Amino acid sequence: MHILLGFLGMVASIAMIKYRAQLGDMMGDPDWMKYVGGVYNFVIILAIVFFFWSIAYMTNTTDVLFRPLLLLFPNPNPQTVPGVVQ
Repeated sequence: MHILLGFLGMVASIAMIKYRAQLGDMMGDPDWMKYVGGVYNFVIILAIVFFFWSIAYMTNTTDVLFRPLLLLFPNPNPQTVPGVVQ
């Protein structure tokens, strides 16, 4: 099941890049997207993140992909984050 959902996520991310103009027109043009280059660049960035997330989901390595994000936030119990040595 992980393989199928990961493959569908990869196909969806490629479709997001191909149809970014239509997706951008549906999303509108909020002010905060101007800081990342506009709505079309935001769709491209979102598709790239979605593509790598799908690959990590297929290979069951999402913990490795999101480990840097876990280190950004304070953790009251550091023993729950695997791989972090105090």
